[in-house]
Amino acid sequence: MFQLLRFLFIFFFMAVGATVNAQTLGGGSVYNFLKLPQSPLLSAAGGVNVSYTPKDVAFAMNNPALLNEALHLQGAANFNAYFAGIKAYQLAGGYHSNKWKTTFGGAISYLDYGNINQTDASGMEQGSFRPKDFVLQVSAAKTYLEKWHYGLSGKLIHSSYEQFRSTGLAFDFGLLYNDTANLFSAGIVAKNMGAQLSTYNGEREELPFDLQIGITKRLAKAPFGFSLTLQQAHRFDTDYNDTTFNNENNFTKKPSFSTRLFNHFILATHIFFGRNLEATLGYNVLRRSELNLGTSGNGLNGFSAGFKAKFSRLEVQYARAYFGRSGAYNQFGIGVNLTKKL
Repeated sequence: MFQLLRFLFIFFFMAVGATVNAQTLGGGSVYNFLKLPQSPLLSAAGGVNVSYTPKDVAFAMNNPALLNEALHLQGAANFNAYFAGIKAYQLAGGYHSNKWKTTFGGAISYLDYGNINQTDASGMEQGSFRPKDFVLQVSAAKTYLEKWHYGLSGKLIHSSYEQFRSTGLAFDFGLLYNDTANLFSAGIVAKNMGAQLSTYNGEREELPFDLQIGITKRLAKAPFGFSLTLQQAHRFDTDYNDTTFNNENNFTKKPSFSTRLFNHFILATHIFFGRNLEATLGYNVLRRSELNLGTSGNGLNGFSAGFKAKFSRLEVQYARAYFGRSGAYNQFGIGVNLTKKL
């Protein structure tokens, strides 16, 4: 066991060290659509969670270590209605191999921005085009000594904006400790380690690497569970680092130490109404910090909520996440367990 843990920690520190040296701060990465949550349950939990174990194959695409035998022949289809008519579609599925003692997962994500007017330098319209982003993900996970799970995901990424196109390759590596007897789990994921295979205009850009760490605890005698997750744990300063933009707009005031610290946190509460109905509430501190405007009220910015309801072979999910005082997006999902009879 100690040899496995030693290998995993060495892998993490080597991967994080190599990636951090190449990363630019906020706003300087490519393929940022990789940050979008594929599962409504993940959206409801604040958009980032690596330790909760809801037996949802789409949720497991965020942390490959969450793949397990319970996800055998489970499928999921999700739909996001974003702002300005932008839509996202996701399909995911799982398969467990007894021969290989490995659980495999796959997912396809497609982001459709709709038709956009194409103009020349003077603003004259020359038709329209339809930009899109596409991700194909393949994952595999194994179990070690019952409580330890580790997994790896590979992602083929393609982005097309009229004549500007780019293709990339990324990997996620996840580790999960799941103590079901004590209703406790902890996870860590190094996300989006990779590079562009082809660039938009000849200039190579960095992928949105993120080191995420989280814990989840369910109460033994109450229908509640709680998750605490850290995003961008590989760096302390998460400020937007466009110095030209900051100087032009007189954004010279630096956030306090406490603001920088708490911007890493995502909080979630899981409420269980029996075995077939569950509600989730989330709060993403960084999202609220980045999108708050002025000193006036900013409503539910940074908050999210959702539920999942189980039926015979069908599971229905819904989430709503708030961005600013008047902006929120809705996400719908359907899960199917093909191992169960009607």
